[in-house]
Amino acid sequence: MAHSQFDLFLREATHLDPASESALDCDRLYGLYTSWCFINQKAPRPEATFWAAMKQRINPDQPGLTMKGPAAADYILASSPGLV
Repeated sequence: MAHSQFDLFLREATHLDPASESALDCDRLYGLYTSWCFINQKAPRPEATFWAAMKQRINPDQPGLTMKGPAAADYILASSPGLV
């Protein structure tokens, strides 16, 4: 079965940690998605399309949704250039 770009993004770049009380806000989640697209050489879909897909897959305000993998590192470095 083929997985959509959004399913692959969630599997490769996010993790649900039930013990964590923090949550990715909307800006960070979309930023993580664009970093994931950049790393995987995929064209990011428009933000409205992204949110329509996420609405069917996750609750972005759910506590415990965290970043993981290379896209997380790319996003953190891109959003905080003073770290480099």
